[in-house]
Amino acid sequence: MKFGLMYEIQIPEPHYPGIERDVYKQVMEQVILADEVGFDHFWTVEHHFLKEFSHCSAPEVLYGAISQRTEQIRIGHAVALLPSQYNHPVRVAERAAVLDILSDGRAELGTGRSTTLIEMDGFQVNPDDTRAMWEEAVSIIPRMWTEDPFEHEGRFFKIPPRSVIPKPVQDPHPPLWVACSQPDSFYAAGEKGLGALCFNIGIPEELTNRIKNYRKGIENAKPVGKFVNNNVAALCIMHCAETDQEAVDNAGMHGLWFMNKSLELYQPWRQKGVDVPDSYKFAVNAVQQERAEKSIQDHIEGGSFCIGNPETCIETIKKYEATGIDQVLCFVQYGKLPHDKIMSSMRLLAKEVMPHFKD
Repeated sequence: MKFGLMYEIQIPEPHYPGIERDVYKQVMEQVILADEVGFDHFWTVEHHFLKEFSHCSAPEVLYGAISQRTEQIRIGHAVALLPSQYNHPVRVAERAAVLDILSDGRAELGTGRSTTLIEMDGFQVNPDDTRAMWEEAVSIIPRMWTEDPFEHEGRFFKIPPRSVIPKPVQDPHPPLWVACSQPDSFYAAGEKGLGALCFNIGIPEELTNRIKNYRKGIENAKPVGKFVNNNVAALCIMHCAETDQEAVDNAGMHGLWFMNKSLELYQPWRQKGVDVPDSYKFAVNAVQQERAEKSIQDHIEGGSFCIGNPETCIETIKKYEATGIDQVLCFVQYGKLPHDKIMSSMRLLAKEVMPHFKD
């Protein structure tokens, strides 16, 4: 099983002048360490307007910097938002190709359609259109990498014959992923030959049926790209220390802050008069069910928090391994968890935990 780092780049209040600069430099230090100690992937979200929760609105710029400071770790976008108001698919293809060149073939591209009204309303995105727009966009991005000239005429995008340049260095192109939450999206991801990025936070055993759906989809795959990326990665709030109590003291309240803050992001969906499209109902309700009115200990016992000493972390990650995932997305930077605690946790994970799951 592989180990990736997953980032929102969280900066809770109070803010001081220069705090964003400081946190971004800390993130880069953390990724440099991850590259040195053997983490496999570095992933970040793309979010907009989510003050405190995520200050990662231009991740592709960060990826360029990371590509020049690391040698082995793969660099993944989790995820590029494909409604055209956020990102035109040509621009996504171009930026991913440049990253692939600069990183010597370490780029991976995840895509998605956005889930918060805060973001969609800010860019005037119609929630009823996001699924169809994503499906059209994700079907043409790999063609832009492999066809020259490329042309397309669809419902949302009309592109005359053009050379989309540069081309990525990975042959035939970087691996493709998609954000998944509801059960049927796992099957759809498999059918399209896309890796599944699971950002639900719940009891690990709940993943089992979703992963079974994904593998069924893989069996019937008609990949949008040139190959099937048969992989599932799942998120877990992670912190490792010498003792269970030290780990909880370090990270417990910060993990709880993350959970509670994420609930706030979905409040606009629950306002009177807001009609939640069917394709968003599961995600909106799942966040409430997974995260509301739970204590630190509830999350640890359920497995959504992997917070403890190395032995405790190994036992929790074994639960994820049993579901059939291929990569655990270690969410290590959350709330106000101090930089030095994050660094020490990563070193301990690499030394005492990760070797138990490496072939």
